[in-house]
Parts: sequence; structure tokens; C-alpha cells
Amino acid sequence: MSVGVVIPAAGQGKRMGSKVSKQFLLLDGQPILVHTLRLFETHPQVDEIILVMKKEEIRGTEEMLRSYGFAKVKAIVEGGKERQESVHMGLQHCQSDWILIHDAVRPFVTHEALDRLIREVKVTKAAILAVPVKDTIKQINSEGWVTSTPARSELISVQTPQGFSRDLIVQAHEKALEDPNWATDDSMLIEQIGFPVKVVEGEYNNIKITTPEDLVLAEKIWEIRRVEV
Repeated sequence: MSVGVVIPAAGQGKRMGSKVSKQFLLLDGQPILVHTLRLFETHPQVDEIILVMKKEEIRGTEEMLRSYGFAKVKAIVEGGKERQESVHMGLQHCQSDWILIHDAVRPFVTHEALDRLIREVKVTKAAILAVPVKDTIKQINSEGWVTSTPARSELISVQTPQGFSRDLIVQAHEKALEDPNWATDDSMLIEQIGFPVKVVEGEYNNIKITTPEDLVLAEKIWEIRRVEV
């Protein structure tokens, strides 16, 4: 049974404070997006990749990727204003039995983590990568007062990719269109239709590069991995 990947990359990236979309910022001389795509291009279980971009960036992305020879990138499609809309558009072009949804600016997820996720999602139909939180998390009200302190042992920091059976994630996105309620990740849509989501061990280095500080950290992670190889 086939495995596909939908990568939404149509966001604004305002927190990065750059005129260049964050997925095109360079990491070791290549765009972050290229590093991310290479992870899935080289994974033996991945059959297709659907990339979702802003309309004005599609042609430039096609030209940029041509030189890298990514055979598994089957389509680059126009996204929406919100991430959820972009994922929904990507799902319409991804026909694989199992679908992974991954942030374009997470270039460090390993094949070992992907193996764990794919193995689990084929059993449970809905699985996400996550790591235990290291800091104490406080819940606050709109005025900035602490209202509660959840037990750290019950909290996780969720990552991508998140994996689902195609029928389940399509159903969840279609349901969300009926009563628009923007979710912060795709597993939240699965929760909203009452289906359980299984947590799979993630990796602390699987960071999302959204701020200048993240980019500095990413460069350090890259240096360490290059030395290890």
C-alpha cells in the first residue's frame, strides 16, 4: 500500500522577519525546502510528494527543483490563506493509501523516525510524532494571570510528520469545511471527529524553523550531523 507526503509551504513566515519565504532560506548553501524534500525522496517507503505553495511561488519553485531531480514530487499545487486550507488542497492531489503531512521547514526528521511513524499509522490509522516537554507549562487567561499548571508528565510537544489513512484525514478535513474552525495541526481535526490519535516517539532535533533563532540552531544541528556522518 502506497505512502504519500503532503507538504504545505504557502505560509507567510512573518516571525522570521525576512522578505524571503522561510522555506527558501539557505541551510548549508541549499534552501531549507530542498533538505526537507530530500528526506522523503530518499526514503524507500515514500511513493509520492505533493508540495503546496503560494501561487506566485509555484513557477520559481518548479525551476529551482528541476536541478535536484526529485522524482517523487508529483505535483506542486496552489495553497490557501490558512495552513488547513493548503493541506486540504494537497490532499485532493495525493492518492496514496497512507498520507504523511509535514511542515516544509522541518528538515531534520530522520528516516528512523519516519519508519516508526509509518509502522504505527498502518496499525492505528492516525499517529503523530512528539517529544516530552522539558519546561513547566502554565495555562493563563486573557489578562495574563496563571489559571493552572498541567502535570508535565501528561504533556507532549507535537511535531510533524503526522500520519493518517487517506480516508480518515480526508473525512476530517471535509468535516472541518462544514463548520470552519481552524486547527493548529491536522491531528486536531482527527480528534474533532472522535477518532483516537497514537503518539510515536519523535526527536528533539526535529525542529520547525520559524524564527531567526531557530535558523541559528538549525545551522548548529546541521554542523553536528555533518561531523557525525
